[in-house]
Formats: sequence, structure tokens, C-alpha cells
Amino acid sequence: MPYVDGFVVPVPKKNLDAYKKLAQKAGKVWMEHGALEFKECIADDVKVGKLTSFPRSVKLKPDEVVVFSYIVYKNRAARDKINKKVMEDPRLKSMMAGKDMPFDGKRMIYGGFETLVDLT
Repeated sequence: MPYVDGFVVPVPKKNLDAYKKLAQKAGKVWMEHGALEFKECIADDVKVGKLTSFPRSVKLKPDEVVVFSYIVYKNRAARDKINKKVMEDPRLKSMMAGKDMPFDGKRMIYGGFETLVDLT
């Protein structure tokens, strides 16, 4: 079954264009190294919950929006192999080395997930 890396990121609204450019470049790197899908999704219907919610999870500020992203791989072994190549890719290293990141990485939530149900 497919393996998925998921991310929830707070992005300042003024930085959305820069974030999109970074994501397009990063996505190209992941896809070239073997990822099956690379998606970046901007929040459209995510209300602040009383106890939990996407906005609460990243301590969303009034001038920010939640971005939910995911990358799909054939399996966990493929993910580990692809991510190793991605992290060594000079294009990604140069993107991440800059201090002009369009989001606060300290508030990003991420993790790897095994597929439980797949109805594709």
C-alpha cells in the first residue's frame, strides 16, 4: 500500500506566491526522485475549533493561512530512499539554505503515514 508524508504549515498570506514557487521547485525534485504524487493545498474551509483544529495546531496568526501538503510514495522503503536523495539534491539544499523561507518551519507539523484504506 502507498506511504504518505503529510505536512501542515502556517504561511503568511503575503508570502503565498513565494511559498508556491518554493513548493513547485521542491515538488519537481521529489517527483524526479520517484514520488508518485506531490500536493500543496491551501485552507478553504478550516474553522478554529474549540479544542483542536488545523489553525490551532500551528498557532495560526491572523495574517496567515494553513497549507496542508502531502507526498505519496509506493511504500515506506521507497519513501526513505527518495527522501535521502531529495535531502542530498543540491537544488533543495540551495532552496532551504536561504534565510528567506516563506513560512515558519518551527510551527510546521509533519509525519509519515501508512495507508489504512485506499479506494483509488
